[in-house]
Amino acid sequence: MSTPFDQQVTFLYAEDPAPSWRFYEDVLVLDCVQDQGSCRIYAAAPGGRGFLGVCRARGPRVTDNPRVQGGAVITFVIQDVEGWHARLKAAGVEVATAPNYSEAYRVTSFFFRDPAGYTLEIQRFERPDWPAPG
Repeated sequence: MSTPFDQQVTFLYAEDPAPSWRFYEDVLVLDCVQDQGSCRIYAAAPGGRGFLGVCRARGPRVTDNPRVQGGAVITFVIQDVEGWHARLKAAGVEVATAPNYSEAYRVTSFFFRDPAGYTLEIQRFERPDWPAPG
């Protein structure tokens, strides 16, 4: 069965989006594919299928807990988890922990926050049943 959608965009909201825009452009090195003034959309994966939009918020954040209803964790999947950990630390990003293997999920990952407080994760699947990019 094929995926029912052609593309996917996740939107994040920040009261002051400028620091987030700089973070996604300069630290994570995502290409801005569309600047709509109050919202910028970045290519988050090759092939024009996954995007991340960062927009000006219309109100304040309700909670900092990403694991409650309405919360979010944005995960970037890449093989070089350790390299990204070093790269983010060198860029001055506060990273909570070193890359860690989760036996329960069979992934190696670490978490950090963007300037607007969103929880981000860099992750590598350590399981053969995860679909390869392509």
